[in-house]
Amino acid sequence: MSIESELIARLTITFSPSRLEVVNESHKHAGHGGDDGSGESHFAVLIRADALAAMSRVARHRAVQKALGDLNQRIHALALDIG
Repeated sequence: MSIESELIARLTITFSPSRLEVVNESHKHAGHGGDDGSGESHFAVLIRADALAAMSRVARHRAVQKALGDLNQRIHALALDIG
C-alpha cells in the first residue's frame, strides 16, 4: 500500500472526516533534503472532522500525529491543515 493510501486510511478510520484531502507534494522537493527518491516523502493534508473540532490546535495536531503512528517516521514532511 502506498503511503498516500495509508494516510487516507488511517485518518478516515480514526476521525471519520467530513472532508479529507491528501496531496503528494514530493515532486516539488525532488533533489532537496529529505527526498528519498520514493516519490512519497512530502505530503499536505487538509482534514475536517467533528472529532477534532472541540480540541485545541495543539491537541488536534497531536491526535493526527498519533493516528499516523509509524508513518511519521516514513515521511520527511507533512503539512497539516486541521479543523
